[in-house]
Amino acid sequence: MTAMMAYNCISRWSGALGFCAIIAIIRPAHADPRAVVELFTSQGCSSCPPADKIIGELAKDPSVIALSMPIDYWDYLGWKDTLADARFSARQKAYSQVRGDRGVYTPQVVVNGSAHVIGSDRAGIESAIGNTKKTDGVMSVPVTMTQAGKQINVSVAASGKAPAAVHGEVWICSIAKAVPISIGRGENRGREITYYNVVRSLLKVGDWDGTSGSWTVPLENIYREGVDAAVVYVQDGSRDKPGPMLGAAFTSLH
Repeated sequence: MTAMMAYNCISRWSGALGFCAIIAIIRPAHADPRAVVELFTSQGCSSCPPADKIIGELAKDPSVIALSMPIDYWDYLGWKDTLADARFSARQKAYSQVRGDRGVYTPQVVVNGSAHVIGSDRAGIESAIGNTKKTDGVMSVPVTMTQAGKQINVSVAASGKAPAAVHGEVWICSIAKAVPISIGRGENRGREITYYNVVRSLLKVGDWDGTSGSWTVPLENIYREGVDAAVVYVQDGSRDKPGPMLGAAFTSLH
């Protein structure tokens, strides 16, 4: 961002918020992903392209589910982000409120629903992945997806904890693996930037109480033009108070 809005190469904001989701198909590319990495980014943020590139690199790692969640609160700077969704801005703010800080900025990465890191800090992201995995329950719940005709079947295994101690939500996101954007105005004007694993739709599948569960989702409920992959994840807490990631799966759509 510009010098007036940047702080340590990041841009901060304290506005409203929303939430991300999931889509499911065939089977996960990796049976036991070690991390869900969410990048809050903006086409109008000059410090974001290095972070966008890192997400592209992480997307190649089958043990990491890397997601781009373009936010909309920088649109007033002269370029309206063509991929932004107010629900992503809301989700980012919800994370901040749960942590009890005002740490909302771009580019920001949230790792496994708990640790936040400057999105261009690759070493910091890897460190956060390792640290969050030490937390009990994080990315410990097996999640699978299968496609049967025009439906997606999602299955979540049981937790080792007593049901009374567990409450989470199951979400589906449709994903566009690579979206090149030519930016005409703002801080990145004249540049073409590719955004990776962009979340294009969100859908809550159901609640999870620690027991095994399964859900069926019509494909038409999550599909939109450009979508070629899907993610399903289970997260502790709720949309308004998101907690640690408990399990997830990624698959390409065919």
